[in-house]
Amino acid sequence: MFAPLMKGHKGLVRVGASQWSVCEVDPHFVFKLGPWPARYVAIEVISNGPELEPHLYIDTGYGFRPEQVLPLPAARHGVYAFRTSGIKGFRRVRFDPCEDYPGANGEQGGFTLNIRTARSLASLRRQLGTAADHLHLLELDELAKAPPPPRQLPPEEHFRAVLHLAEAGLRQMEPSEERPPAPLLSFVVPLRDTPTAFLDTLLNSLRGQRAGNWELLLCDDASSNRATLAWLERLEGQPRIRILRNPRNQGIADTTNLGLAAAQGEWVGLIDHDDALAPLALDYLNETIRRHPDAQFIYTDETITDAKLKPTGYFFKPAYDPVLLSGVNYINHLSLYRRQRLQALGGLSAGFDGSQDYELLLRYLSGLPAETIVHLPYPAYLWRRHRTSFSNANLATAVGHARRALAAHYASDGIAAPVGPALVPDLHRVELAPDRRRWPSVSIVIPNRDSPALIGRLLADLYERTDYADFEIIIVDNGSTNAQTLSLYETMGGQHDNFRTVMTTEPFNFSRQVNRGMREARGQAILLLNNDIEIAAADWLKEMVSCLDYPQTGIVGVRLLYPTGRLQHAGVIVGLGGLAGHWYANAAQDSSGPMNRLKVRQTLSAVTGACMLISRQCYARVGEFDETAFAIAYNDVDYCLRAAAAGLRTVWTPFATLTHHESASRGSDENKANKERFQREKEALRQKYHTDAFEDPAYSPWYSRHLATPREILPPSLPSPRSWTTIPTGSGETDISLLFKADQA
Repeated sequence: MFAPLMKGHKGLVRVGASQWSVCEVDPHFVFKLGPWPARYVAIEVISNGPELEPHLYIDTGYGFRPEQVLPLPAARHGVYAFRTSGIKGFRRVRFDPCEDYPGANGEQGGFTLNIRTARSLASLRRQLGTAADHLHLLELDELAKAPPPPRQLPPEEHFRAVLHLAEAGLRQMEPSEERPPAPLLSFVVPLRDTPTAFLDTLLNSLRGQRAGNWELLLCDDASSNRATLAWLERLEGQPRIRILRNPRNQGIADTTNLGLAAAQGEWVGLIDHDDALAPLALDYLNETIRRHPDAQFIYTDETITDAKLKPTGYFFKPAYDPVLLSGVNYINHLSLYRRQRLQALGGLSAGFDGSQDYELLLRYLSGLPAETIVHLPYPAYLWRRHRTSFSNANLATAVGHARRALAAHYASDGIAAPVGPALVPDLHRVELAPDRRRWPSVSIVIPNRDSPALIGRLLADLYERTDYADFEIIIVDNGSTNAQTLSLYETMGGQHDNFRTVMTTEPFNFSRQVNRGMREARGQAILLLNNDIEIAAADWLKEMVSCLDYPQTGIVGVRLLYPTGRLQHAGVIVGLGGLAGHWYANAAQDSSGPMNRLKVRQTLSAVTGACMLISRQCYARVGEFDETAFAIAYNDVDYCLRAAAAGLRTVWTPFATLTHHESASRGSDENKANKERFQREKEALRQKYHTDAFEDPAYSPWYSRHLATPREILPPSLPSPRSWTTIPTGSGETDISLLFKADQA
């Protein structure tokens, strides 16, 4: 029955009738489901060496997608069966036995693969014989419900559609005569020998705005190009345009400050000489100012263009996040500053060429309340990315200046903070509290039952491979009977005075177990850690604890990888899939994310409880996990959102990376009771947080909420301005409106 199913394979070589060997990374089989009477297909795989950790993809008409992949229980001998009927469009299956088979590293490799089909489950069991003991029945219905991917519009077509949305939104605004006059906006442009074609485009982008509340200050830094000088002379004396000149070349900071000193607007925006504003940008900036009279800073999304201003992509941004800003200048264009505050700060600082805007942002935003920093999710700025721009031509200089600015911003007691590269060399990792003399104590709470191999490996990793001196380990056990596990507990307790167990025989309830552990914890911080975590780098816990130094941080999460090396956890986006989901789940380990966000620290609405550090302050303020509504699933999401409502930040860091053998010890979720419980917990999350309509401030409203990997979409209407606020509720109830503020259009 094997031959009719086989469609193809990759990274594998047949070494016998049913014997296979892995010959390269990402091996997989593809099986085509044909018109036959069989209702069940079973894939049996038997390893000649270590356990395999397979994955199954299904194709319901849109190819094999990360949204339709199912991690399968790890086993040396596994049988994975599924129904072929009842799923619309179900046409192909991809089976990945492993990602990087250990046999390639010198261990015994290879495996046996058998395919069986049957009309009934009983018939399948008879065929399997004793192999039925290894049977896992897979439910693919939920996987099949993943919505079809939205049609991906080419950048130019998408940008035109965005402008149509913007025009439709303007028609729904109040008539201008019913609104107060918009304040004057001063746009400052430093230039030197700029090609006149660039200047024409910039000027036309302002003159083409429907709103007229602007002035343009063109600050010339001693140009010598005759065409540029002639162009400036022609504009002398024209309405709303002022020409300012340096007698000699003084650099971008001093030239920009020339314009800032002369600006008359209530708000000031900085525009690069080779960029432009998108149509209707001023209308939406004016509306944002009207809706947010207390705002101190406004920034927009960006359209990336080629040298001819043809759209090639976007920078769709999250709401304001100072943690993300410590790793990458994701804000930059277009930004509006309050003129009085900007002038009081002295404008731009000299000596930061290529990163002068970054240095200014760090100073300007310091100390501002989060609700006064507003993100307008409209691509109002057209950013030319071409080889002759300063940041491209002088990247090393710009990076060095950015790190010097960060070092000063995060200085402690007058000592500059060390700043090095992030997971990409031109982004940044600030070393927080480098002069720390004593690390705070950490209580590591680990739920466990039996699983001697998993818990044994984790304990060895904690005691032998973790560079952290002051910690205690609390095993919260819900009924181990395995002699090897119990002996391990006894041995560890005898060898380590910072090890203890809390034993209570009862059904598995993750929230109840971690609550028991947290009550026992003595540390200044509490780390929740699954027993199926594997540690790679010794400094992982120091990195997590360091992140608590970011202001208002109560929770820290990490990057988790599947044993295959693919991403398992890069943070949770609330509202993804209508509930909450891991973005970039099962993506390649080197995935960068929008604006390289997966390569730096950032604030997220939630992280997984598989490895979650909770400050003592957070525990005192938020309390315990919900044992009733979220016994197994979504308890971590609920806890993070409750922390946010209590005024505390959740930080995710990629600089602590661990391997997660997800759910390796929990057992099957396939029985009826577990399925019903999971449905109840999904509904509890949906009802409590209105996740069907939740707009996560860490996510762009221009991205699909139905795909693990962000894909650009056209929302029903233009997204509203928003700020990421952390406001204490003063009560035990979570009000989702307190997590962030977004205008109701």
